[in-house]
Amino acid sequence: MTQQDIARMTGVSQATVSLVLNGRAEGDVRIAPETRERVLEAIRSTGYVADPIGRRLAARHNQILGVFTYESVFPAGMGDFYHPFLVGIEECAERIGCDLLLFTSAPVIDGRRRIFHQDNRLRLADGCVLLGQWLDPAELTRLLAEGQPFVSVGRRDDAGGPVPYVGADYPGATAAQVRAAIELGHQRLVYVGEGPDGPESHADRWRGFSAAAGPHGSRLAAPDLDAILVTDSTCVFVEEYADGVALAAQAAERGLRVPEDLSFVALGDPTRSAPTDLDLTGFRIPRREMGWQAVEVLAAILEGQPGEQRILPCEPVAGSTLAVARA
Repeated sequence: MTQQDIARMTGVSQATVSLVLNGRAEGDVRIAPETRERVLEAIRSTGYVADPIGRRLAARHNQILGVFTYESVFPAGMGDFYHPFLVGIEECAERIGCDLLLFTSAPVIDGRRRIFHQDNRLRLADGCVLLGQWLDPAELTRLLAEGQPFVSVGRRDDAGGPVPYVGADYPGATAAQVRAAIELGHQRLVYVGEGPDGPESHADRWRGFSAAAGPHGSRLAAPDLDAILVTDSTCVFVEEYADGVALAAQAAERGLRVPEDLSFVALGDPTRSAPTDLDLTGFRIPRREMGWQAVEVLAAILEGQPGEQRILPCEPVAGSTLAVARA
């Protein structure tokens, strides 16, 4: 069944059928109510469904949003870190009536996926949500230069221009945890992680830590309990949740009580599987909401609005691994 068939059945032109299907008039053309109803009745009785590709191409939008991930998002070893982001992306796409296309054909070069390659299919989608702890600055710069609609999940500032993104307030959430530790009497705090040498999300955590800790703080790049004990720190701030779990277990094996002898604060959710009975103090990243709002920002861009940069608050977790500092 085609539009021509519907036109023949109802005695109108194919253009009239098209206008009825699109629910609009064109120029000075006005469709009589009885003609419109006759066409709609023929559509209902025949079960005709308009070709979605043809309709979307005519409207210059496919109503398909792409999702590109720089890291694999489904392995169990990731501890389901990306799952809430994808849930938020899916829910908002459903709300606005768009389909999702997960780009999985991108080749891995030097251990990382790349958006731009010989057979890249980015233009199959109206726009794209970029997801990953690390995004290639050169590819972000090219996306901006070519006018490709996209939104990053996570703050990005190294693309040579303003990148639309939805990020988390890592500096504020981290600083709040540092202040809480200092109020409990902790005078020597150690940060474990890449900090300023890592991606924006890590650099933001370190920025919040160093600003709030001041002379009380130091940093170790790797989770090394011996190095932590040498600093005589009483509170350990871990960039990676799983490192906190491992260090707390090592401390317990050496007879140290957690949190009485050594407190731990996790700066976010686990990106690796970290089974534990510990209820780590720290904060949660608003992952589901970040995914949802990334689609909101992308939809606004596709409607001609300027790209936004949004920062969402993190949720504090009281936990049980931060206590009054030992004497």
